[in-house]
Amino acid sequence: MPTVALVVADSLGVGAMPDADRYGDAGADTLGHIAERHRLTIPHLAALGLASIRPVAGVPEPARVAGAFGRAATAGAGKDTIAGHWEIAGCTVQEAFTTYYGGFPPELMAEFEAAAGVGWLGNEAASGTEIIQRLGDEHVRTGRPIVYTSADSVFQVAAHEAVVPLPQLYQWCQRAFEVVSRWGIARVIARPFVGSSGAYVRTENRKDIALQPPRDTLMDHLVRAGVPTTSIGKIASIYGDRGFDRAIKAGNNTAIGQALLAELRRGAGGLVFANFVDFDMLYGHRRDPEGYARAIEAFDALLPEVLAALGPDDLLLVCADHGNDPTAPGSDHTREYVPVLAWRQGLGRVELGTRTSLADVGATAGEWLGVPVDEGTSFAASLR
Repeated sequence: MPTVALVVADSLGVGAMPDADRYGDAGADTLGHIAERHRLTIPHLAALGLASIRPVAGVPEPARVAGAFGRAATAGAGKDTIAGHWEIAGCTVQEAFTTYYGGFPPELMAEFEAAAGVGWLGNEAASGTEIIQRLGDEHVRTGRPIVYTSADSVFQVAAHEAVVPLPQLYQWCQRAFEVVSRWGIARVIARPFVGSSGAYVRTENRKDIALQPPRDTLMDHLVRAGVPTTSIGKIASIYGDRGFDRAIKAGNNTAIGQALLAELRRGAGGLVFANFVDFDMLYGHRRDPEGYARAIEAFDALLPEVLAALGPDDLLLVCADHGNDPTAPGSDHTREYVPVLAWRQGLGRVELGTRTSLADVGATAGEWLGVPVDEGTSFAASLR
């Protein structure tokens, strides 16, 4: 059975979509603005066609491209992690999830307090790293969790691991999910941290609890057909922990890359679905173009090992779920086209053009594995 490695370079947008102004994102360009500030050294991504999708400052288009390349629009509403991933897997969201960028209503917070049996601090839209520095001391003194949100449809709960044991934090988040899902919020994230005053740092014991997709996804179709499905990183949680035979926990790009290599070398076949989270979590939201650039270069350096681990019948698909321009104001995602790259042994230059939906990526993965899906237009025939 062939393997499809489906890799999401989380938030690596390649330019504003035509409706970006409706989201406050006119002129957003994650990759382009990073390249303008840092001369990127990404020969392997360029060889797959990344610099052929659109000009990238300082990255010349190579004389020979061995890969398929294009860009995809988000067909659905929003610029959300869950909406983007669900669309990739063939479940397009037509109405954006509910967001509370000004903080959650008092009635919602009262329900949370009653359900969790604990008070709270914060209740505002904030950077997760900034708010734990600002409210961390009060949290340590009172034991009350820090609650915050973002432009995503998300309810985040932060607590110090030495103050609130992880099982307690996870229980609070499960009870929070039972509340906030009734308010149209898609996801709750537990955000544990450690450290001392002025030097608090988040740990990799994050836990996501999310709505399940309302319709079958690529992974549901594969499971019914007996095709193995493996999640690496936060992928499984984005789909409500449905549709995966195996879920491998990995909290940063380095660990995710090593887990991906191990799975490909295992050669079990089926779908191996990974999200490289650091682009978005560490650099996009924190508006750090230099750090984002270094992360792209590290991802590029991993690619030769990934390609070497793929067999003659295997396929690599690389895309993103939305943008997160680190030069844009604020700290939220940006409404952008995303890159679409594909590679198999012996593939030459293939231009995929502009795809009308992220679902084309999942449809291609499904066709490659012999399982049709409900949404998207496969480009697998172009890769044979």
